[in-house]
Amino acid sequence: MKEHYDVVIVGSGLGGLVSSIILAKEGYSVCVLEKNNQYGGNLQTFVRDKTIFDTGIHYIGGLNEGQNLYKYFKYLGIIDHLNLKKLDENGFDMISFEDDTTEYPHAQGYDNFVKQLENYFPEEKTNLEAYCQKIRTICDSFPLYNLEWEGKYDNAILELNAKTTIDEFTKNEKLRAVLGGSNFLYAGIADKSPFYVHALSVNSYIQSSWRCINGGSQITKQLLKQLKKHGGEFYKHKEVTHFPVENNKVTSVKMKDGTQVSGTYFISNIEPKTTLKMVGEENFRKSFYSRIQSLEGVISAFSLYIVFKPQSFRYINHNYYHFKKSTEVWTSHEYNEDTWPKAYMASMNASKKEEEWAEGMTFITYMKFDDVLTWSDTYNTAAEKNERGESYEEFKSRKAAKFLDEIEIKFPGIKACIRSVHTSTPLSYRDYIGGDSGNMYGYVKDSNNPMKTLIASKTKLDNLYLTGQSINMHGVLGVTIGAVVTCSEIIGKEYLVNKINQASE
Repeated sequence: MKEHYDVVIVGSGLGGLVSSIILAKEGYSVCVLEKNNQYGGNLQTFVRDKTIFDTGIHYIGGLNEGQNLYKYFKYLGIIDHLNLKKLDENGFDMISFEDDTTEYPHAQGYDNFVKQLENYFPEEKTNLEAYCQKIRTICDSFPLYNLEWEGKYDNAILELNAKTTIDEFTKNEKLRAVLGGSNFLYAGIADKSPFYVHALSVNSYIQSSWRCINGGSQITKQLLKQLKKHGGEFYKHKEVTHFPVENNKVTSVKMKDGTQVSGTYFISNIEPKTTLKMVGEENFRKSFYSRIQSLEGVISAFSLYIVFKPQSFRYINHNYYHFKKSTEVWTSHEYNEDTWPKAYMASMNASKKEEEWAEGMTFITYMKFDDVLTWSDTYNTAAEKNERGESYEEFKSRKAAKFLDEIEIKFPGIKACIRSVHTSTPLSYRDYIGGDSGNMYGYVKDSNNPMKTLIASKTKLDNLYLTGQSINMHGVLGVTIGAVVTCSEIIGKEYLVNKINQASE
């Protein structure tokens, strides 16, 4: 590691890695510092019983040639090296309810999306078309979503509420539930979640939906290859603890192991609340610091990772969003000990080896950080192993058993196919991903007060920038675009967007 770099990036999540490649391609000397054993943040995978599981990336949208994420990945040099499997075109997501045996499909392609749902709601074709048109109109308002550098959305778009807007398209309660049924993608809250978050999230999946064969960490691997190719450097087990500041500029970063590295620019890809604390409260306006510290994190999750016995459970080429009740699509995060879990997302592992039979399956449901508060002062990662104690293991076992009982109702016989079950809680997400209280997607966005959660990528300090899922949007596409926003503050938006478009032609 050199003493000085043009750009020092703290955190190797997708935002940090994309930023590093953009700037390395422009000739900047770049260094990425990661505290954990594995690079990639939410792109990390892990192996249990020889089966690969994703921590955060269960499927990706917008990767057909010419679509937005395809163009970004082409510019980054990774699109041709990814091992992908396209999900079922007539239903990449299935929305289902315990009080209804029908499975309602979300299909790829807008015409097909309407056509497939029209089979179940024949009277609703016009309403479905209007809903699809609204999603596209909203997405067209965000220039970088469409690889344009000019144009801007107005406040009225940011203030549209997701549930209210969806409900305006139809009076059919079941269809309302089906259209809002994948709101787990952004942890939908009835009176807060903005419609633009819904639109930007679902649009790219309707365009095209893909699973990563053998996990999303391949994206990290390819990004690191490109970073190396362009002269960038990256180091793990390098936990940054402090950003010293002089004359309104960060001068260096100090690490837990006592080392220090200086830079011209600094990009933080770690939690904004944590970043501000590490820089020092005195270096920011009091109102800004207080606003960021007071932001509400999105709810966390409890996940079950199931390894199947060989050739016991058939591979399913779509995801499930399953609810106990169709009336609780927007309230499944409001639970108590008795009613948990009210809903879950189910996704299969895609593997090259096996087409007919599944190797593993992931089930994710909401879990509040309060549920694991008892053990919140314990930290456990691959780089720093610590036990949380018997009571924690008992808690996980109890929750896993209860969750499995619910899963068995939807998938009768699944328990008999299980070889082993593994779990993660909000503490796992906190320790491995670094999110505040283990949140899944950064901070809660509120249509009633859109400016409150707006965090600019350029800070008040002359050379400190922010990136990652808490800035702009979460998800693979959202974070990639966020990194472009961050880097455009350094090298210019028009210039960068033109470069990306030229690379994908």
